Amino acid sequence: MSTSSPEAVKKLLENMQTDLRSLSMECKKKFPPVKEAAESGIVKIKTIAARNTDILAALKENSSEVVQPFLMGCGTKEPKITQLCLAAIQRLMTHEVVSEAAAGNIINMLWQLMENGLEELKLLQTVLVLLTTNTVVHDEVLSKAIVLCFRLHFTKDTITNNTAAATVRQVVTVVFERMVAEDDRFKGMADEPPPVQGNSNRRSVSTLRPSAKDAYMLFQDLCQLVNADAPYWLVGMTEMTRTFGLELLESVLNDFPGVFLQHQEFSFLLKERVCPLVIKLFSPNIKFRQGSSGGSSASPAPVEKPYFPICMRLLRVVSVLIKHFYSLLVTECEIFLSLLVKFLDGEKPQWLRAVAVESVHRLCVQPHLLRSFCQSYDMKQHSTKVFRDIVNALGSFIQSLFIVPNAGNPASTNTPVGQCGSGSAAQTAAQSGQGLAGASGVLTTQAAFEYRGTWIPLMTVSVQGSAKATYLEMLDKVEPPSIPEGYAMSVAFSALLDLVRGITSMIEKELAKEEEEAATRDGSEAPASQENPQEPLAHQVWEEMVNACWCGLLAALSLLLDASTDETATENILKAELTMATLCGRLALVTPRDAFITAICKASLPPHYALTVLSSHAGNLSNKTYSIQGQSVQIISPSSESHQQVVAVGQPLTVQPQGTVVLTAKNIQCMRTLLNLAHCHGAVLGTSWQLVLATLQHLVWILGLKPGVGGVLKPGRAVEGPSTVLTTAVMTDLPVISNILSRLFESSQYLDDVSLHHLINALCSLSMEAMEMAFGNNKEPSLFAVAKLLETGLVNMDRIEILWRPLTAHLLEVCQHPNARMREWGAEAVTSLIKAGLSYKHEPPLSQNQRLQLLLLNPLKELSNVLHADIRQKQLECVLQILQSQGDSLGPGWPLVLGVIGAIRNDQGESLIRTAFQCLQLVVTDFLPTMPCTCLQIVVDVAGSFGLQNQELNISLTSIGLLWNISDYFFQRGETITDELEREEVMLEKQAKEKGEPLNRPFHPAPPFDCLWLCLYAKLGEMCVDPRPAVRKSAGQTLFSTIAAHGTLLQQPTWHIVVWKVLFHLLDRVRKSSTSADKEKIESGGGNILIHHSRDTAEKQWAETWVLTLAGVARIFNTRRYPLQQLGDFFKAWEVLLDHIQSAALSKNNEVSLAALKSFQEILQIVTPVKDTEKPEPLAAMCVPPVLVDPLAIPGPGRPLLRSDSLAERLAQRYMNSAQAQPPLPPPGGAEELDDSALWWSAWNTWYRTGTECTRPPPPGADKPSFIPSQPFLTALVQIFPALYQHVKSGFSMEDLRKLGVILHGAVSVPISSDASPFILPSYTEAVLTSLQEAVLTALDVLQKAICVGPETLQVMYPAIFEQLLLFVEFSCKPPQYGKVETKHVANAKYNQIQLFAPAEWVALNYVPFAERSLEVVVDLYHKTACHKAVINEKVLQNIIKTLRMPLGLKYACPAESTWKLAVSSLLKVLSIGLPVARQHASSGKFDTMWPELAGAFEDFLFTKSTPPDNLSIQEFQKNEAVDVEVVQLISTEILPFANFIPKDFVAQIMAMLNRGSIHSQSSSFTEAEIDIRMREDFSKVCFETLLQFSFSNKVSTPQEGYISRMALSVLLQRAQDVLRRYVDDERLSGRCPLPRQQVTEIIFVLKAVSTLMDSLKKTQPENVDGNTWAQVIALYPTLVECITCSSSEVSSALKEALGPFKDFMQPPVSKVQNGES
Repeated sequence: MSTSSPEAVKKLLENMQTDLRSLSMECKKKFPPVKEAAESGIVKIKTIAARNTDILAALKENSSEVVQPFLMGCGTKEPKITQLCLAAIQRLMTHEVVSEAAAGNIINMLWQLMENGLEELKLLQTVLVLLTTNTVVHDEVLSKAIVLCFRLHFTKDTITNNTAAATVRQVVTVVFERMVAEDDRFKGMADEPPPVQGNSNRRSVSTLRPSAKDAYMLFQDLCQLVNADAPYWLVGMTEMTRTFGLELLESVLNDFPGVFLQHQEFSFLLKERVCPLVIKLFSPNIKFRQGSSGGSSASPAPVEKPYFPICMRLLRVVSVLIKHFYSLLVTECEIFLSLLVKFLDGEKPQWLRAVAVESVHRLCVQPHLLRSFCQSYDMKQHSTKVFRDIVNALGSFIQSLFIVPNAGNPASTNTPVGQCGSGSAAQTAAQSGQGLAGASGVLTTQAAFEYRGTWIPLMTVSVQGSAKATYLEMLDKVEPPSIPEGYAMSVAFSALLDLVRGITSMIEKELAKEEEEAATRDGSEAPASQENPQEPLAHQVWEEMVNACWCGLLAALSLLLDASTDETATENILKAELTMATLCGRLALVTPRDAFITAICKASLPPHYALTVLSSHAGNLSNKTYSIQGQSVQIISPSSESHQQVVAVGQPLTVQPQGTVVLTAKNIQCMRTLLNLAHCHGAVLGTSWQLVLATLQHLVWILGLKPGVGGVLKPGRAVEGPSTVLTTAVMTDLPVISNILSRLFESSQYLDDVSLHHLINALCSLSMEAMEMAFGNNKEPSLFAVAKLLETGLVNMDRIEILWRPLTAHLLEVCQHPNARMREWGAEAVTSLIKAGLSYKHEPPLSQNQRLQLLLLNPLKELSNVLHADIRQKQLECVLQILQSQGDSLGPGWPLVLGVIGAIRNDQGESLIRTAFQCLQLVVTDFLPTMPCTCLQIVVDVAGSFGLQNQELNISLTSIGLLWNISDYFFQRGETITDELEREEVMLEKQAKEKGEPLNRPFHPAPPFDCLWLCLYAKLGEMCVDPRPAVRKSAGQTLFSTIAAHGTLLQQPTWHIVVWKVLFHLLDRVRKSSTSADKEKIESGGGNILIHHSRDTAEKQWAETWVLTLAGVARIFNTRRYPLQQLGDFFKAWEVLLDHIQSAALSKNNEVSLAALKSFQEILQIVTPVKDTEKPEPLAAMCVPPVLVDPLAIPGPGRPLLRSDSLAERLAQRYMNSAQAQPPLPPPGGAEELDDSALWWSAWNTWYRTGTECTRPPPPGADKPSFIPSQPFLTALVQIFPALYQHVKSGFSMEDLRKLGVILHGAVSVPISSDASPFILPSYTEAVLTSLQEAVLTALDVLQKAICVGPETLQVMYPAIFEQLLLFVEFSCKPPQYGKVETKHVANAKYNQIQLFAPAEWVALNYVPFAERSLEVVVDLYHKTACHKAVINEKVLQNIIKTLRMPLGLKYACPAESTWKLAVSSLLKVLSIGLPVARQHASSGKFDTMWPELAGAFEDFLFTKSTPPDNLSIQEFQKNEAVDVEVVQLISTEILPFANFIPKDFVAQIMAMLNRGSIHSQSSSFTEAEIDIRMREDFSKVCFETLLQFSFSNKVSTPQEGYISRMALSVLLQRAQDVLRRYVDDERLSGRCPLPRQQVTEIIFVLKAVSTLMDSLKKTQPENVDGNTWAQVIALYPTLVECITCSSSEVSSALKEALGPFKDFMQPPVSKVQNGES
């Protein structure tokens, strides 16, 4: 309810009336005047209430009268009455119904009460109410009221004193509040500026308004009072204390700074009165030195000694002055601040330093104020560097606390038990986490600083950022309080931290704002000229502030950091150092930045750790005293004695200190700060990255972190020395640290390019150091730098270009380091970076940024120059991974990658080559289609180089397989490859032309696609002469297969290169190597591999290669004859090929020679190319209308099937189109045939030369044959003839036939070595032809068949063939000689027991089967050709007979029994054909010489000189006799009947033979027992019968024939007569003795013959028998009779039979004589 509302007014009136009534009642007896006044007062009030509407105003007007009764009541000095009155007056005051006059009266009345010492508290209350409710009290009245309060302050009653003090404070405040209110009221009005206040009259305040004037007067008097001068305005003051005065001054200054700043009069007071006053009061403190006078007394009398209450209040005033009026009092503040700094001196009393430090703290929390100091003092010339001094003073203060002996207590007294000495007990305790109980049993875990034996506890003094003082607030204390230990330190510590925090946050805020503005300016693109002229100034201020304070700060913080034993404190110190370092970095102040960073670095490392980078950087900082205004600031190096918890023991990375180093928890904490610094503020580190990283590297090393994948450091075991010992505390921290380390380098992606370069450079130089340290000792190297370079590279992939070169250049150096571990990591880093770079999604992508791609791949190539195998292994593994992940997108990087794969050398060892080869395999299997075609040639070269390396045979072989796959790929993608290569070619030619150089490409004139093939062939060709047989073999097979499979794609002219540069070149090299190869035996093929005897010398191994190569070339000539023949020099090539075949065939190596012949055979199977209409030649295809194109696809003979897509044709077409200018040549016709025959004759000559060479027997002089060709070889040689003959038959002459004969004869004559005979002859008992013999016969057979169907002219060759065959027939009895080589018959060659090293015996073959087969051929041939002129003319029949005479004559003496049997059967066959011919041509005389031969043959055979073998069985004998009978029958059927065409002598010879046969034909070698059988009775019988038959031939057509008969009979009878007579004589002579068996046989035979003759004679027509004959027959009778006496029963029975027929002669027949003939 407001005091002016009607209800309130009504209540007021009632209350007043009640008060007056009470007053009158009280005074009724003692004080009647008062009573009257009270009563009249009641009336007055009622009147006022009745008359006025505005009762309050009326009351106020009449307030003097209304108040009067109460004043009188107070005057009574009666307590009760006084109280009542004062209460009533207060009620009026609250309703603001007191006028100025009334107020004056009231004050006067109160003054009296005060002087009488009545109701003091009530008085104070009343004054307060009066002054606070309204503003009626002014000027002297006001001053009186104030004095009244002051006087009440100094009573004896403490309650009154205190209440008065409070009232004074409130009143002073009210005065100033009024002034502020007054200013507000007049604010809007135009004020003339008050005239400048002169110094002359201090009291001239005429310009001030009333309230301001009061305030002015009051403030001025306060100053007077404090200064112990008389007041001007506060009249009536009796006493005053300085402390109270200072407090009042401070509160006014603090609460109403605006008043002083807005009103010059007040400012003047500040300058003129307050400051001098403060300075004057400070003087005892300044002059005083501790210990100069005794104990302090309570009285302020001795000025010299500092007095705590005043000093403390002065400092408070100073704080306020500086805080609010710094801008007015620049000079004065300089003095105050200098004083403050002095109070921190070690010689000042302890309490003084404490309050001074509290004051300094107050300044430190006001960064803007500090900034002003810096601007006003430090940046001005000739001015005290106040700001710097404050900071340095704080620093010195902290140092002094540690150093001055009585500043803190010596550690010994206050250190908790166990913390003295080495501190080991404390460490163990701390590690066990229990802490140690002091003597009292209280746990001592208090935070503290400890340095060199001084232990100072740390207290919580104020909340961060506010300076809550303890001693500056002790306004009630008169005595200086005792300062607890550590308090000053704690405040100073807080002040330092707040100072750093304030400055840095202020500057950083302003920096951020400035950057923001700059950014918006850039956005709006407004000219950035000089919009804000203070900007550079701002920067200067900041820099000056930092420059001024950093030394002191660093000194203090380093010391504190070293001394700190509390984690939180340490954290705060580190944070301060960190923020300072960052700020310096942002302001580009390098020295201070590095200094702070160095401090953190040093704190992270163990004490006295020899880290050069820190000592050199800190050389200008550490252990150097900065002299700042005479203050000595010592930058303290960390001491090692601080008792810290040890958390890790590890190896130092540096070389000097051996043994281990210790890391404490604080080291780890510092390390984390360091990490934090690098992580969050990397951008401002610049060159100090070096410090940071060097330190981290050492810490990481000591902690035993080792790099893992991607460069991340993981806890790993130390490799050497005593292992790193880590406590569990740090073990849990390690993953965190390693994580932060990684994040630190990850955050490098947010650095700008310059900072990034700083980081990279720092890492590189660290790495260089690590490399130097790792030289020459086997200590494990520090891989920190390398690992981190890798990590940095990986996270900065998006801008990799800017750091790639320095990064990789350095890592490549690392890769060459002799220390394996270092090297390995260098390689790991390079390869990881390359892989990451390639797989990163760059913008634009790599496929469109070739330059970047090549840049990324380049280091990979550079690694090839490193000689260390492990690096190459890494490099190749990297290639493998790149291929697997990015193979498809390598594009222009292929040459580089392939170059790396191909950079293998033989000295690199298997595993490297194997890895490289894996890469190549991957390329060939997966990536050929994705790479530019220009790289295909590189692929071929690389594959080739793997083929030629000699470390790993399997790889060589597999690489040949790869080349085959590559060739397949070329074939399938021929057209696309061609297109691309053509385009490339055009570009290259253009470039070459511009440079004026020829195009440098292997095989240049050939089209590029062909060149690709040629490169492939050339590579394979090189491998075909590799020293390793397996490689040669494989390469050879592949080369020829490739040419065979894909040769169709080559253009015509390219074939020329293939033939001369590839094939013949290869043949030459192989021939050369083979002929010069070593004949030494190779014991084994490495390891336990046994080598087959056919490959156990280099020569034999090369032989295989020669074979393969020759065969391949021959096959190509065979299959590709057509395209080859189009080449101009085909004939020359053919000759060269034949020459190679010949030299191989004549090689002394059976394998080679045989293979050469096989190749020869192959090229003879070439089919003469088909004529033009069917040519598989694109030339024709182009001119032919489309209809005809189809038949072309049908493969002609001897022509490989073209693929259905006929890629070859399309390619050819393309080249033809380009060469359309020359029209295609008309295809050659006849000329071609001619050419062909030339080729074949050339081949014939080669064959002849070869044959002649190899069948020529060794010269007689040679001891033993050096080389005798093998049977298979000769067989093959002879087998070639038929094929060859097909080609040359048209011109084959007698001369050629003769040459052939020589060779065939020679070949058959060659013996075989006895160790080979079992393989060639299945068994010598079997009569089988060898293949050679078969071949020889086949050759002759081919010839004779050709003659048979050939023209007449050829038939002259028949006799020659017969001659040849007959020569072979002779072999049956007379094996051929091979020079002078001794040969044995196969039967007795001792091939079963050949002695080692004995010269091989040569075995002549069993020629019998061969001769017999030849004989059969002769018979056969003769059968066909008997009537041919040539055969007749050349006396072939005679020759046959002549030849057969030998076996026939030898008969049983023939090497084989079959021979004579075959000879005789052949003779019979030949004669059955030949005799009619002979008879036919009898007249010509061409057969004259044959008859005697024939007769001789019969004679030799029928009456052989050889005896049958003893073991001949009877059956056999009978068979043989049957043969003889057959011969006689032939004579009787084919010869004798035609006697008139046959020469007489011949017939006579035959007859004589028959005669001889009929009688004397027994063999003399038989035993008696067999005689009856062995007598050849049948034969004799046949002879006899034949004789008889021709004796009594009834067809006597010529006298000659009759003569034959007669002759035959007389011969026969004559024989019989002789035998019988001789028998009789012998019988007689022998007496009892039996005659020899043969004689008996003979007589029996004769007797039988006689009986036969008699039978024959009976059968014959009588007229055919000559009378003479009869006479001879009858003349036998007596002789027969004489034989009757013989004793042999056999003879007797034979005789009986002989005598029987004679009965017919008992009556001679009657002869009729007719025509005079008998």
